[in-house]
Amino acid sequence: MGTNDSYGKELAFQADRRKACVELIKFVNDLWFDKSIELILFRNQLLDRNVSDIINLHEYAGKFVGKPINVFDTVEIARAISTSDLPPARIDLGKLTYEYQLEGNKYNDTLSFVVDKLKDAKNSPEIQPKDVVLYGFGRIGRLLARELMSKIGKGQQLRLKAIVTRDPNDESSLEKRASLLMYDSVHGDFHGSVNIDVENESLIINGSPVRMITANQPEDIDYTQYGIEDALIIDNTGVFKDEEALSRHLKSKGADKVLLTAPGKGVPNIVYGVNHDEYDVDTTKIWSAASCTTNAITPVLAAVESTLGVKKGHLETIHAYTNDQNLVDNKHKKYRRGRAAALNMVITETGAGSAVAKALPSLAGKLTSNAIRVPVPNGSLVVLNLEVEKATSVEEINEIMKKHALEGNLVEQIKYSISNELVSSDIVGTSAPSIYDSRATIVSPDGKNMVLYVWYDNEFGYSMQVVRLAKYIAQVRRYFYY
Repeated sequence: MGTNDSYGKELAFQADRRKACVELIKFVNDLWFDKSIELILFRNQLLDRNVSDIINLHEYAGKFVGKPINVFDTVEIARAISTSDLPPARIDLGKLTYEYQLEGNKYNDTLSFVVDKLKDAKNSPEIQPKDVVLYGFGRIGRLLARELMSKIGKGQQLRLKAIVTRDPNDESSLEKRASLLMYDSVHGDFHGSVNIDVENESLIINGSPVRMITANQPEDIDYTQYGIEDALIIDNTGVFKDEEALSRHLKSKGADKVLLTAPGKGVPNIVYGVNHDEYDVDTTKIWSAASCTTNAITPVLAAVESTLGVKKGHLETIHAYTNDQNLVDNKHKKYRRGRAAALNMVITETGAGSAVAKALPSLAGKLTSNAIRVPVPNGSLVVLNLEVEKATSVEEINEIMKKHALEGNLVEQIKYSISNELVSSDIVGTSAPSIYDSRATIVSPDGKNMVLYVWYDNEFGYSMQVVRLAKYIAQVRRYFYY
């Protein structure tokens, strides 16, 4: 009888927890679509999540901060946010809930706590939406289109207006572009709708038209004839890589700024969260989002450099194969890359070691680097072998990374993993560019040498960094609390 009674109580508890999850999902959706307020849980997306996702995210959150974060508490904080008069914002529900557990006794109720914590939101400047054009529509371009259209809300930030390719926009081409956007072998189906409008040469994404423009060179385009003004051009072709070539975009009527989704020469190379604020957004017209590997290692190196100091180091990136490799053995302009990508581990070069210095000048000349392409389509790993100025321990360096993942300027960039079972497929779809594997950390007996393992989704994680930088360049970053 006692066992049955306990089982019944557990079932009742789980039912109540699932009801609370449903209630939280409603708050998340209502706040986003009615007020452009985005709720996240320790940097994890809550929008478009199901009940099981919400439960799992709360369990991770509790382990991450070492204090139970349950959905009954987060839903109360979400309710308080929904009744507050707030401008468009991005708010970490996990951080607020954790702080309420620590400080809640100082307040009369959750509403007074939320009002006090978010009081600075009222001082945030008004945002003017920015038109966006994707120049190119490859792996990164399609992920950017998915993110921009699924998170468009009321269109108060970035508005994807057009996509430029070299293809003629006949029915067959539009159908193929729509299919590639809708279905993805790595990232799964797009959670939305994609249709075509042949007459207007457009993709209809989640009901909104996005004009497909055919062009062989950027300066030939007049964006204003498509109702596009002062646009941010995101170049993901990989063709234009230096200031002179990228400046051609600015000759297009209706173009305002350019963002390159690759390392650039003669232009600011930015790892958002590390050095984005070193350049004037009003006067700087051309930007680079650096590489996926540079975005993965720079936040972790910034955390180590600021706390322990880096004397020297070597990074080895174990990278998913990419489209520039051959599917079967064939001629290639670079050594080894001509061998079948899905069958071989391929040693090749990477400029990530020297590229870090563009974001962290104090590391100039201190790092060497190399790369191994491996037979997986996505999901990569960097092994950082560092000699540091100040002796440390596994516990201390892990605590340093955990602190940076919880608070400060790198909370969007570093995700702290506590899993003993983490493998490359697990990190696909992670929005942080750096996933710090706390269970794999090695420190030498004298504490002066360490080996850190940093995972990254070289497609999606990097694309999210591009979006963050794009919002900064376009000056449409909302008030945030995390």
